[in-house]
Amino acid sequence: MSSSILHITNGDSTTNYLKSLQIKGEYITWREMLCEGKTSIDVGSETFWKTRFEFLKSSYKITKKTFIDYTLKEYRNLCQKKNQQEIVLWFEHDLFCQINMIALLSWLKKYRSGEKISLVCSGDVIGSEKRLGLSQLNKEQINTHYQNRVELTQDDIEYADYIWQLYCSDSPLRLETVYKFNPMSPFVYLTDAIAMHLKRFPSIENGLNSVENYIIQTANASHPTSKNDLVSTLLKNQEVYGFGDLQYLQKIDRLKTLFTSFDPVKLSRKGKKVLDNQLNFYRDLRDESAYLGGVRQYSYLYHNASNKLLKITS
Repeated sequence: MSSSILHITNGDSTTNYLKSLQIKGEYITWREMLCEGKTSIDVGSETFWKTRFEFLKSSYKITKKTFIDYTLKEYRNLCQKKNQQEIVLWFEHDLFCQINMIALLSWLKKYRSGEKISLVCSGDVIGSEKRLGLSQLNKEQINTHYQNRVELTQDDIEYADYIWQLYCSDSPLRLETVYKFNPMSPFVYLTDAIAMHLKRFPSIENGLNSVENYIIQTANASHPTSKNDLVSTLLKNQEVYGFGDLQYLQKIDRLKTLFTSFDPVKLSRKGKKVLDNQLNFYRDLRDESAYLGGVRQYSYLYHNASNKLLKITS
């Protein structure tokens, strides 16, 4: 007999934490990072997983065995969990989590239609200057979040699915115009996350996107003693991305010609020119295989002054 509650969490740390607090129910961990690389609308399909594996293999050297053991087996476990009284989603405020969340809701819309689905989402906490992740909450705060979880309506699920479809489309322009116009949405952090997603297209000013600019700005301002020190600082100070060390190390590697040293970390003359918007690095970074959702990353430029995307026509 299945448990009355199925918890689907944003990662292993949350799963382990909730289990340690003895929050009853069965657990599934959603192990993906759909904010990175190419995606397709049909979450869970053979095409979807093939696309995801190809990206993870090429960008992060993930082996087929690791992908199967870590991601696909857990997804198959999810497919076998049916007819719970309630499905509770545990996600956080950042870009990483919010994109995973809307993808999962798209899957639930298709395969768990009519079931009771609730959302626990951490972020703003009374007494904290920074938004907090689930594993940063104490037992009392976790229990309060759980008791105050929001039951999602069919309209809420349809909205999340719609945003996911736009994220997976071959143009980000529709996403740019619709994401901020749903003030009654229970997804209170989705607007900020999508805004940050759009800033991941290369800036018209220096060719780097917001994450890459964050990396070189941090490297220049904090004087890290090593690459690991730089990554630690990036992880500590990030507010909306939700990336882990793997994501930052991969991005630093793409920017390595902007550095003269990583022991200690020093920007090159070229790096400082890019930092000061005196040099545009777009041509050096352009990669036709790079995708954000369903769109080629280097087919659009982000215009910082107007907060608008511009399509490259040539």
